[in-house]
Amino acid sequence: MRSGEHGHGRGASKGASKGAFVAATQGLLRRRGYVASGLSDIVARSGAPKGSLYFHFPGGKQELAIAAMERSAVQLRDAMAAVLDSSDDVGEAIGRLVDVLAAGLADSQFTDGCPIATVALETASESEEMRAAAQAAFDSWLEVLERRFTRAGCDDALARQRALMVLAAIEGGLILARAQRDAAPLHAVSAQLRAL
Repeated sequence: MRSGEHGHGRGASKGASKGAFVAATQGLLRRRGYVASGLSDIVARSGAPKGSLYFHFPGGKQELAIAAMERSAVQLRDAMAAVLDSSDDVGEAIGRLVDVLAAGLADSQFTDGCPIATVALETASESEEMRAAAQAAFDSWLEVLERRFTRAGCDDALARQRALMVLAAIEGGLILARAQRDAAPLHAVSAQLRAL
């Protein structure tokens, strides 16, 4: 192997370790939340060397959790936008979004909830940084919903109100569905939002 290749491989490995830590944290936050996700669990799930954790995340668990929340927020925002663009009828599009979330929750045996809500409930009153990360995530999702309502003909104020109602209904439905281990609350949310 040439020396340039070796150096590139090491850089790629470092980047892979960072990504593996973030991905592992994303999964644990969805399943367990922040408090119950220990650094040893994150390292074990990531498969990355433990020694590189503080190299990538000198701020420790909180910095890593914020990075995981930010990545989850972007991934979910993009997925939401794709589903919301799947129908010209806004009610149908939002119903599909809720149905997709219900299917994902059921596929996880009701263990993988919203990574942002789970963390926000635990940390918002304890950490301003974590609260701000949760707010930024929710704001990005609200923006996607607002744009969809605006395209459907709502003025800005009504689009904002409807986006807030939809997101609150979805997050509440996810919590109830996890607690009941049944997608029925989300199916009810889907049906009611389609009917609006």
